[in-house]
Amino acid sequence: MESFRALLTASYGRHYLAQRLVVDAFGNESPTGPLIQVSTPAKQHIGAVGDRMLLEMTSADQARIIEIEPRQNILYRSDAFKSKIIASNVDQILVVLATQPAFSPDLLGRAVVAAEANQIELRILLNKCDLQDNLVHARKIIEPYARMGYPVNEVSAKFDSTSLEQLRPVLAGKVSVFVGQSGMGKSSLLNAWVPNAAALTQEYSVRLDTGKHTTTACRYFELPTSWGRGDNGKLGALIDSPGFQEFGLAHMSVSELQHAFREFKPLLGQCRFHNCTHQSEPDCAVRLAVDKNEIAPERLALFKQLISDSKIADTQIQGISQAKERWSALTTKSSKR
Repeated sequence: MESFRALLTASYGRHYLAQRLVVDAFGNESPTGPLIQVSTPAKQHIGAVGDRMLLEMTSADQARIIEIEPRQNILYRSDAFKSKIIASNVDQILVVLATQPAFSPDLLGRAVVAAEANQIELRILLNKCDLQDNLVHARKIIEPYARMGYPVNEVSAKFDSTSLEQLRPVLAGKVSVFVGQSGMGKSSLLNAWVPNAAALTQEYSVRLDTGKHTTTACRYFELPTSWGRGDNGKLGALIDSPGFQEFGLAHMSVSELQHAFREFKPLLGQCRFHNCTHQSEPDCAVRLAVDKNEIAPERLALFKQLISDSKIADTQIQGISQAKERWSALTTKSSKR
């Protein structure tokens, strides 16, 4: 059977769509041609939008995965019981917030931690800035991140096209993924930047059989050729991920978490205890920086919450493992009788 390289361009549960990767006139690979339904071994959830892979055709419009190429990175969220892949091989995370409805500061903080842990650039987009009532409050929540060097852009997807056009240079040539809650305006941004996004979304929906659940699918959209190319010669793309309310990071260890807080890094090793968790230990450099207003107290609170989440997840996983061992022992004894 024919095998070829392809890009995974849409996912809905364990249902995947891909397009062939073709080298363009600039020597860069782009997804081209009709959508191909992709099957996985034993219906496993192993793919991520953005994956480059080797496929083998099994029928006129279906193929199976032979190999997934090594990933540059993979962005996902997790709790003790499951993990949810968001996307892979991304250059930039676009955290989409809005003045209305109110956004979650906790989700923003966790997205920043995930970006740092995966060494992915992050940009904050504050949408619906034409709605002035909560603008000052939103800016106050975002201010600590702007102070740490994360770029912030205030936009209005529906009423200020200039604010969107100004972002073209930082999107061109990069694969960017939208992250945020439902209602923040991700779809409005996508439709403004990719004029045929609505038609492509409908095609994805039909082929994935998502029905009314189009917002739970993850999809890849190349940026228009009219934008030009980035310095790397590539067009760039947007990955539209489903809106979610929680960004679990239970898979991260204490050490990984400490290094994922940008403002903590210069202080690591300066606490009295080398294994300081910045909770209640004496002579903690991080807590001293909070007292001096050098680190936002909300950031330390988030760190403590993530440590707690990680420990709870470990306890839950251990409890599940022990329960399985007990059940296995009981069933083994019963079979011997």
